[in-house]
Amino acid sequence: MPSAVTLDLAELAAAVRPIAERAGQAAMCFYGDAAATLKTDGSPVTAADGAAEDVILPALRALTPDIPVVSEEEASKGLSPEVTGPRFWLVDPLDGTREFISANGEFTVNIALVEDGVPVLGVVVVPARGETYLGAGPGTALLADAGGERPIAARPVPEDGLTVVGSRSHGDAAAMEAFLNGRKVAAFRPAGSSLKLCLIARGEADLYPRLGTTMEWDIAAGDAVLRAAGGRVETLDGGPFAYGKPGYRNPHFVASGR
Repeated sequence: MPSAVTLDLAELAAAVRPIAERAGQAAMCFYGDAAATLKTDGSPVTAADGAAEDVILPALRALTPDIPVVSEEEASKGLSPEVTGPRFWLVDPLDGTREFISANGEFTVNIALVEDGVPVLGVVVVPARGETYLGAGPGTALLADAGGERPIAARPVPEDGLTVVGSRSHGDAAAMEAFLNGRKVAAFRPAGSSLKLCLIARGEADLYPRLGTTMEWDIAAGDAVLRAAGGRVETLDGGPFAYGKPGYRNPHFVASGR
């Protein structure tokens, strides 16, 4: 594997993908029988979160020992490394824990590489659906599932209007209605986890306004896939969306297709 100075994103993505897929398999060992406890912030965590993280962290650290890894469950314990260089990994070993507990299939494993504040590589695995999304630069977005691998791309907005995706477990209906006022909306599709970003990347949705709290690890991998598919994530005022913020907490944002 190239050094941190000469990383080849395509080569690195090929190495990270099986790590994320193995983590998904580890999480699935607990699927349908997940007892949750609450973290200090009140969010749920299951044994599956820890099992997936236990697969990812040693593998990433062996793969790129010079690149720090920031992961949700370690961060919740105050164990995040100091990030001083231009690159770091952002990991959410199980995004959509509430979806995992309800066994609706809409949970994901997320690994992203951030460089100079931008997610340049992302792998999103949807274990219950057998799907893997990958992006490592413009034009590289792909979806792998039971039908094989195929490129994906965000679509232009259809003439009949936007398909809007929103959080299944964290939605604010009034805020969403106010934000969409004046826009032509054809359909609204609730979904869990970073799957919402992937639906835009694969051309099945057009807009995802997030008007509530998220953390960087929740969206970095999906953001990388979406950027690779021709879409984008911006702040509500249309500004660039950056990673590596103090505390890794996100402002409200909008993800969109072409």
